[in-house]
Amino acid sequence: MFVVFKSSCLLFEVCCLLIVIIFVIIHHLALTKKIGILSDTHGYINPALFTFFENCDELWHAGDWGDIQTVETLQKFKPTKSVYGNIDGHEIRKEYPEVNLFTVEELKVCLIHIGGYPGKYSSVFGKILQSEKPDIMVCGHSHILKVMRDAKNQLMHFNPGACGNKGFHEICTAIRMKIEGKRMFDLEVWEHKRNEIEATNL
Repeated sequence: MFVVFKSSCLLFEVCCLLIVIIFVIIHHLALTKKIGILSDTHGYINPALFTFFENCDELWHAGDWGDIQTVETLQKFKPTKSVYGNIDGHEIRKEYPEVNLFTVEELKVCLIHIGGYPGKYSSVFGKILQSEKPDIMVCGHSHILKVMRDAKNQLMHFNPGACGNKGFHEICTAIRMKIEGKRMFDLEVWEHKRNEIEATNL
């Protein structure tokens, strides 16, 4: 009788422990934001990007969309935060601002198309940096993938490069990562050789 009682107590403790572990895992997953970052589509979205961003909660696009149809395609796919770029017309400029400041988890984010990079920021972003002190800065324009830590300003700089087919770049690129609280982790880069395949409509 004592052995049975002891076994039952042990089983109960194991079940309780499993419930706690499952709760912690679910809580962790709920707090983690999966972010997809892209820029300079120039009117083209490679179909492979939809697979790369499939599990993302939201997308950040750093401008130079190319046309409003590209905007609408991405918006149907995932919630999208963005800015307009220097090539974007009035339709896109009505949809998105030049600078987009927002908070994800516990991090302040600044999206801007022409922002420069640590040590060589644009004049516009330089003023934003002083007044807003963002934790993350995402820009595009250069068509060059760049991820840098600005230790002086306590800032992470992300330029996902260009994922469209127009420009000097040979390789199309994009980024995805996870954010939880103040932590950024599991950064992955998508690379694809430039091609002329038409994007599928969602």
